[in-house]
Amino acid sequence: MQTWRLAGGEVDSWAALQGLEGVGSGYAAARDGVDALLRDRGLRRSGPDTTVEALLLGAQASAALEGSSATVEDCRGGVVDDIAAASLRVSTELLALVPVLGRSPVQAFARLHALAAAGTLPEDRVGRPASPEAARALQALGAALLASDGLPALLVAAVTHAELATSGPFESHVGLVARAAERLVLVARGVDPASVLVPEAAHLALRPAYESNLRGWATGGAAGRHAWLLYAAEAFARAAELSPLTD
Repeated sequence: MQTWRLAGGEVDSWAALQGLEGVGSGYAAARDGVDALLRDRGLRRSGPDTTVEALLLGAQASAALEGSSATVEDCRGGVVDDIAAASLRVSTELLALVPVLGRSPVQAFARLHALAAAGTLPEDRVGRPASPEAARALQALGAALLASDGLPALLVAAVTHAELATSGPFESHVGLVARAAERLVLVARGVDPASVLVPEAAHLALRPAYESNLRGWATGGAAGRHAWLLYAAEAFARAAELSPLTD
């Protein structure tokens, strides 16, 4: 089983993470909730407008987690601050990166950063790892993702999010990149092919737990990783509740 060095510096594997107490059952329950939403409402109501709305809601929530004061209506009208503008740029091109993620995860992450950081960094630092150590971490995560076929997609999305958010892969906008990558995994792995869930809004609604558990992933050792994974299962269930399909 693929192993890699996590943001906290320890080597772990998909098998070890999947085997943590409560993770298997928590992710199975979250996936059942997502599937029920998409089956019961998605087939009747999902369409391009719903996808656009979910991406907009996600972009606003992700920006808010980075300190933006832009509201959903601000984002809808295009009257936004720099953080929200960056988040909206990412959301606009996000779904085009689904095939890229499947063949080259690092390239997909670099493109997400290039979108988010456009105009804020010199061109030679946009989409580039922040350091040689960051480059190695990105390559390790990319290899781990390519070796994760057959694993629960929600688990893969949660780990991708936490690693990107805490390992310092880029000079800026890492939160926006991490949350966009989580959504990208959900789409690419078939959990949410129409991208109508809103995981970013779930993290905003659960903000104290979200931020605490991300810190735990980076610095809390095995217990911190365990806590993040349990939190993420809860967040995915909330992401289904916050979908435009439930309106």
